[in-house]
Amino acid sequence: MAFNHPSSTWKEILQQPAIWRGWAADLKEQAADIRRWIKDKEIREIWLCGAGTSAFIGDVLAACACSSIDGPLIRSVPTTDFVAGPADFVRRSADILIVQFGRSGDSSETIGMLELLDSAMPEAHRLHITCNSGGALATRPAPGPGEQKVMLLPEETHDHGFAMTSSFTTMLLSALACIDEVFDPLVTLPALSAAAETMLGELAEQDAPICPPRMIFLGGGALKGLAREAALKVLELTAGQVMVQWDSPLGFRHGPKAAVVPGTHIALMVHPDEHTSRYDVDVINELRSQYPGAVVTTLGAVGCDITVPAIADPRALAVLYILASQVWAVRWSAELGLEVDNPFASGTLSRVVSGVTLYPWAA
Repeated sequence: MAFNHPSSTWKEILQQPAIWRGWAADLKEQAADIRRWIKDKEIREIWLCGAGTSAFIGDVLAACACSSIDGPLIRSVPTTDFVAGPADFVRRSADILIVQFGRSGDSSETIGMLELLDSAMPEAHRLHITCNSGGALATRPAPGPGEQKVMLLPEETHDHGFAMTSSFTTMLLSALACIDEVFDPLVTLPALSAAAETMLGELAEQDAPICPPRMIFLGGGALKGLAREAALKVLELTAGQVMVQWDSPLGFRHGPKAAVVPGTHIALMVHPDEHTSRYDVDVINELRSQYPGAVVTTLGAVGCDITVPAIADPRALAVLYILASQVWAVRWSAELGLEVDNPFASGTLSRVVSGVTLYPWAA
């Protein structure tokens, strides 16, 4: 019998293919307008900003920045870094576009970054990609002279569960369409939707892996940032009862591999690029040889334990690779007897981070 769960989180995982498919036409139109705007404003740098899961969108998309040689430099700038250390980032310039991601658009660091931009970088242009029509990212105007645009995602992406799932994947695909003219939502989103439906059906039908004491996610290139998001999903939904780690496959050899003990589950996301995947396969073989007491699961296109069809570039494929961790996290959370939509009943962690003291900064 296929796994099912009454939580909002489970519903939000399953709804992703339908959301992407339904959003494709609107996204194509809005993204084309934004790309024209970026060109007209002669943007030389694009900063991708968010906190937690929203920051990892930037990590995924910025990993392939060098593929657009003639386009703007793309940087991942977490709002948590910017708010804590504005002196490391602030630069008065009208050729910077600052993209902020936010499920709620109301987290403390989101507000803090908006305030700092108002005072210290008013010339920078802004693009807010958010899931909440009532949040600060959707409603708060910029003082200028930099211009601001808002991309409001379908209402269904405003996840009610603690963990970000459909909000993460849909914001990622939306941002990719805004920065890469080759990415065609009308073609790629339906293909990703069909693949996701197949994967989710298989993941729900199969027995879940045994809930491990330690979980490690590995991925190279754009999938390195995704490994971090996958690790966070398991950590959050198991309320820290499963300790997690993430890295690139080659970086893992340089010390972090010491974390592997019997019972550790290692998920390696095999990169779709043929050259990169050779290194992934070598690491897989090494781990299986050296750690027979560990579980190694591979995700990828050919000969892997979980099939992720190579139907797009790695940044877009990230929304397929993440599905396994989302599903496993819910199943393990339920197995541990936790409230999937609110694993931290004590209130030590909350769905929207608030109450952070924001200190004034003098440039």
